[in-house]
Amino acid sequence: ANHAPRAIVNGVDGKEVLRITAQPGQTLSLDANLSQDPDGDTLTYEWFVYREAGTYDGEVTLADAASSLALLRIPNDAAGETIHVVLTVHDDGTPPLAAYRRVLVEVSERSRARGVPGTVGAGLKPARMATNGYFPPPESQGGWRKLDKPEDIRRTAGVDPAKLGELKEWLLQSDERDFAAVVIRRGYIVLEVERGNSAKTDSRRVASVSKAVCATVLAIASEQSQQGLTPRKMKFDDPAFEFIPWAQPLSDPRKAQITVKQLLNHTSGLCPEANGSPNDGAWEYVLGHSGDPRTATLAFDPGTGCGYSTHALHHAALVCETVTGKPYDQFAIEALFKPVGVEYWWFQYFDGGEKIGRHPTHGLGMPARDLARIAYCMLRDGQWGDRQVIPRWFVEETAALTHNVRSPEMRWKLNPQIFSHGWELPARLTGEGGRNGLGLPPDARDKPGSGGQLIAFVPSLDLVITRQTGSSGDWAYEEYLRRACAAVVPDTEGVDR
Repeated sequence: ANHAPRAIVNGVDGKEVLRITAQPGQTLSLDANLSQDPDGDTLTYEWFVYREAGTYDGEVTLADAASSLALLRIPNDAAGETIHVVLTVHDDGTPPLAAYRRVLVEVSERSRARGVPGTVGAGLKPARMATNGYFPPPESQGGWRKLDKPEDIRRTAGVDPAKLGELKEWLLQSDERDFAAVVIRRGYIVLEVERGNSAKTDSRRVASVSKAVCATVLAIASEQSQQGLTPRKMKFDDPAFEFIPWAQPLSDPRKAQITVKQLLNHTSGLCPEANGSPNDGAWEYVLGHSGDPRTATLAFDPGTGCGYSTHALHHAALVCETVTGKPYDQFAIEALFKPVGVEYWWFQYFDGGEKIGRHPTHGLGMPARDLARIAYCMLRDGQWGDRQVIPRWFVEETAALTHNVRSPEMRWKLNPQIFSHGWELPARLTGEGGRNGLGLPPDARDKPGSGGQLIAFVPSLDLVITRQTGSSGDWAYEEYLRRACAAVVPDTEGVDR
């Protein structure tokens, strides 16, 4: 006999109404990814706003309502009102059964402090955003503000100094690599650990952390293109190879179906790392014209599988070059690095023959403090000062699914739903390969890189963490983020800033 599934919202099981406090202008993440079916049936999801049950009678936007992660945008005029959202989880058993869960959102009378709306993981208390007006000057002009005294760290940043001390020891004992790591809360560096590497100036490679940076740069290019500021217009749903003329003629006709978005979320089918092919080489090799079948032929039809692909992001760098009319490195420096105060960087380049020539890839290096600037800009909904550097739509979309693939990622067998636009959703990790998102806020976004390198931000905690090593190999990425989140003092009311 078939059994009904269990609807679990933001890690909270049960049938009772889930109450959430929000503030006007915020975007809540409603995450049913941990919902289960006792029979192992495939689950589908349906969210809807139950207007009759709430007191707010205006229009409410509920994005991705047919996925396991929905985004509820709280209207600016909903202060003091309630909004009800109902989740239905369907299985595909015989007969098909469903489970239901209601979410009651109580909108605070007091709007958020300065700044634009952010994304808050439902079930989490939103961080007070009084620091929204702070943006650090470049390191040569003073750089990040920093707290050293334990009493200041607790009172001003709302972080437990004892837990930071434990985190520092964990970082030092977690491996033997040279590294630099920073933890930033409310715009203050509350922990900085350096062993051999300078957090300010060491710009050695950050491995796959560069994938999140590339996706962010490409979003800026897309936004500028829609404003008529670039030679070509591009949206993430556009065919990617329309912007990669060097790949013609296509080595596999299915490449014409690949969208820009699929380059970023590892569903393109382009040379997944699972096939053992080198990530580096001449452009002829990357683009499928060297005779190597691993780059010439797609591993699967675009959008039907998930294969982590460094090659796909190399392609994304070429897309950026065609759209903007500038090499990827030049555009990244002008459109992202300099506006947020990054001063140290390194780029990777591949050579090609006479037809293709030399171009930058997506690969780069950057110090821990400068990486934190990019994460901090994402944390501030893409703003830096009075300028919208990163498109707000991109920040919001990185918090949600960008594909419908359910089969495990090919190399590490990870939950494919962790992959968004270049960034990842670590709370969705389910234990494969020893990586588990247990206890991580659902709104957290990160990007690990080989060698224990990481960039991460958590809007609901006003938290940024980075680690740079310039090395390679495995590391306990989620444990770093988990320990940093745990150091945040739960009750921040009355804390001075």
